[in-house]
Order: sequence, then structure tokens, then C-alpha cells
Amino acid sequence: MEATSVSAAPLLCPQCHQVVSPTAYYCSNCGKKLHEPPFSTSAGAQLWIYAFSIILPIICFLAISYWPGIKYVRSDDPKVKQIGYIAIALVVISTIITFWYATVWINQQIQSSVSSIGSLG
Repeated sequence: MEATSVSAAPLLCPQCHQVVSPTAYYCSNCGKKLHEPPFSTSAGAQLWIYAFSIILPIICFLAISYWPGIKYVRSDDPKVKQIGYIAIALVVISTIITFWYATVWINQQIQSSVSSIGSLG
């Protein structure tokens, strides 16, 4: 018996009830999101997520909801998952470096203040 391929039957948009392709991510009539598009693994996408992962601690985690690292790790695609793990590693390393520099700077400021107080007396 020969294996038959399942043809992609058109579906209806849950919002406007227009016919949409089963491979469409958005309804072409109303724009409703039908399902999540796949994650990009292009060089540009990787550069963006890695750069964002490095600067994330510097902007005090305010943009964490826009950081896609966790979504990438939860993907089933091994390449996408690897990108997510690299992004998480960069956030951890960047955070450690940021705290280290902050600690060094604070200690220098304290030493400078103590020295200036000592020179007054």
C-alpha cells in the first residue's frame, strides 16, 4: 500500500470565519494570529538576541518581557534551543560582570570618601 500525503485543507479563521491556509500564521482578512511562527535562526536574529543578552543587566532587567531567550529554550528545535542556552549564558556572565564592576566602583567611592575625610582632620 502506498503512503498518501495529507493535503492541507483550508481552515476557517476563529475570529472572522474566512477561509485561511493551514500554513498561514495570521488571517489575511482580519489579521488574527492563528499560531506562532517559527523562531528565526538567522545570523541577524542570533546577533540581536546575543547582544540583548549582554546588555540586559545594564538596563536593569526592565526589558525582560521582550527578551526571547526563555522562549528559544522552550522550543523543540535543537538549533533554536542552543541559541536560547547561549543567550542565557550571556545574561548570567553579563550580570556577574556588571555586579563585579558595581562592587569595585562602590568600594573605590567609599575609599575616596574615607581618604578625603581623613585628610580634613
